[in-house]
Formats: sequence, structure tokens, C-alpha cells
Amino acid sequence: MIIDIHGHYTTAPELHNQWRIDQLAAYAAGQPSPEYPEISDEIIRETIEQNQLKLIKERGSDLTIFSPRASAMGHHEGDQRISLEWTVACNNLIKRVVDLFPEDFVGVAQLPQSPGADLTETIKEMERCVNELGFIGVNLNPDPSGGQWQTVPLTDKFWYPLYEKMVELDVPAMIHVSASCNHNFHATGAHYMNADTTAFMQLLQGNLFGDFPTLRFIIPHGGGAVPYHWGRYRGLADMLKQPSVDTHLMNNVFFDTCVYHQPGIDLLVDVIDNKNILFGSEMIGAVRGIDPQTGNYFDDTKRYIDAATISEEERTNIFSKNARTVFPRLDAKLKERGL
Repeated sequence: MIIDIHGHYTTAPELHNQWRIDQLAAYAAGQPSPEYPEISDEIIRETIEQNQLKLIKERGSDLTIFSPRASAMGHHEGDQRISLEWTVACNNLIKRVVDLFPEDFVGVAQLPQSPGADLTETIKEMERCVNELGFIGVNLNPDPSGGQWQTVPLTDKFWYPLYEKMVELDVPAMIHVSASCNHNFHATGAHYMNADTTAFMQLLQGNLFGDFPTLRFIIPHGGGAVPYHWGRYRGLADMLKQPSVDTHLMNNVFFDTCVYHQPGIDLLVDVIDNKNILFGSEMIGAVRGIDPQTGNYFDDTKRYIDAATISEEERTNIFSKNARTVFPRLDAKLKERGL
């Protein structure tokens, strides 16, 4: 089985996207949010069958862990009420996709976050999505201010109530920022990579997993700059009088394979322990075109794993086993299906 742990609903119906525009316009005008539109199953089916599902079948994966479009989370827009309304709408839409295509998708939740807001609604929505909608994880934005970094590090005790609930529910979080409102940082080319690297360094500086030994984070996009500068982070851990990175972080931190060329994947599988790598593509996401050097889509990441110089056991771990370990609720669902 091949499990893609990084999928977003980037092809969500236009009625859904327009509602977000109208919601923000109403907020700016001091008016209540408009009523959410009726979206038929047929519309949802069309957006999935002609896009994600088509590529899943063509590229040979079996199951996609699916969440709302990350760049559209927009935690820096509006306030906590606006974020909650939008988040509920996005998560409900993911639930409908999963219900329509239960063999192909499983849900991961967007969280309502807003600069300066507490985590009360964040935790409540996570509980709803896991306990009522059957989702198996969450996406956590370490920078709700959209590139301004007006928040505390992930190791700050501000986040602890959320982590306590994650541990109780036994769900991991993918560390994933949203759009950038800072013109210095292109969203997918700079802000995403910066955030991935920043999150790892924050974790290295702290002792979060001493307090939460079973907490699990996925740092996407191949871990940002971390694998390429692995020696730097090992050296910084030593300089900062922290334990070895291998024991300090790598029982709790995992990277995906959203790296869009063969040399990048080759470096990832050479530097990072196999147990810490999860297959992901983020297809129809940040990089959608065809690589003129290979003639294949940049985000067809299965090709890179197939071509990597690793054992078949290591390939199986990356494609499925590691995901089932990091997402216990997914493992339970698959076992119920006899898989």
C-alpha cells in the first residue's frame, strides 16, 4: 500500500472559495457572515475525480491523507470568529470528500487560529474533527500572523494545552503555515521553507519532547533546509548543550518527501533515518508543472522514491509503514478494513 500523507483540497468548489471572499468582505463591512452555500455531491465529485483522484490512479498511490488547502487557511485574516467559521466550513468539506471516496481519502483537520487568540476554539475544533468526523491528525500553523511571526515558539507553554489534547487523542500535527502577507516572503517558495526550518530549530532549542514524549510532528516539504544542513543542526545542538539531535528530536519529528527532484530525495534518504521519512506529494499544490529535464510532473514524488538507492524494506517503510506508526488512528482504520 502507498499512503500519501500530504494532500490538500486545492481544487475545492468555487462556491466554497467565493463564500470565503464574501465572508471577509462582510467582516470588513461590520456585517454578519453570509450563509454558507449549498454544494452538491456532484460538484464535489467532479472537483476530485478530474483532479486528485485522476492523478492518484495514474501515479499509483492508494490512499491520501487529505486536508484543506494550506495557503487558504488565512489565519491572519479577520479574527478568531472568522477563522472558526472558515475552518469549520473547510473541515466539513473534507469530511464530505472522505465520505464520497472512503477508499481513497482520510481527513486531517485545519485548526482555527488567529494572532493573539487563545487555544480554546482550536482545541474544541480538533476534538470535533477527531471524535465526530473521524479525522486522524491536524495541521498546526506556527505563524498565524502570515509571515510576521507575531507569536511564541512552538516550545512555549502557550501551546501546551493543545499538545496535551493531541497526546490524549493520539494524533500528530503537520507543521504547516498558510499564506504570507509579508512581501519579503513568497508563500510557497520562501515562507513555507522558512517555517519548516524555523520549527525544527525551535524544537532543537527547547525540551518539548521531555514534557511530551509521545507528541509527534511532521515537518513537510522534506524538512525545509534541515536535511541539507544536517551537520549544522547537529553542531548547534552540541554548542547549545542539547542532547544529540537523534535522541532529542528524531523520535518525535518526521519529514515528508515533498521534494521535487531526484537529487533532493537522494540526499533526504541518505541523511535522514528511514523511520523518519513519510511519503508525501502535495500534488496539485505549490509546484504543478512538468519538469523539462525529465518530462515528468515535479510533484510526482513516487517516481523519486522508486528510483532511490534504498532497500525494498526501506521503500515499504516510506510508502506505508512509517505513516501507520505516526498516525495510529489511520492504522486502526486500515486494520478494520483488513489491510
